[in-house]
Amino acid sequence: MKNMLLQDVEYRVDDTPRGQWRRFAYPTGEYFEEYTSHAKVAGWPLVHFTRGRCPETGRRIVAKGIIAVGRVAVGGLAIGQASFGLLAIGQLAIGLVFGLGQLATGMVAIAQFAIAVSLAVGQFGIGRVVVAQFGIGQYVLAQRGFGSHVWDVKGASESAREFFTPFVDFMRGSSG
Repeated sequence: MKNMLLQDVEYRVDDTPRGQWRRFAYPTGEYFEEYTSHAKVAGWPLVHFTRGRCPETGRRIVAKGIIAVGRVAVGGLAIGQASFGLLAIGQLAIGLVFGLGQLATGMVAIAQFAIAVSLAVGQFGIGRVVVAQFGIGQYVLAQRGFGSHVWDVKGASESAREFFTPFVDFMRGSSG
């Protein structure tokens, strides 16, 4: 394969009413594409999407936008293998408000390993309120929990029972 880094790259560029697509197909069948919306908010594109390795640099381009989608994404709503934003969804999701992923952070985090300020839900959870298999927090509903008010297989504190009973009843489908 030729070294594309030392040559001019001829992208296929498609302008649409809402944004621009930049695409490149490698001789090997690999594919690069990037979409950037014309609409911007505070200098950031409303939507930025990236896929594949940039033929000019050989590296992945970080998707940066109000809505950012790519292997690595940064934005208001960031979706990617590694995502960083107000709302982050990805394998590694660092969210300021909400994180959903394998390892996630946020005010609320739902993940295999959830670290949250308010609510953590997952296999392992750390936060103020935790629902997890293994949890550490102030109010913990877990198979094995540690904290001030815990309900786990070893028993339930009265305050944990009062706090979590509406949730447990709701999950069981009972009204009262």
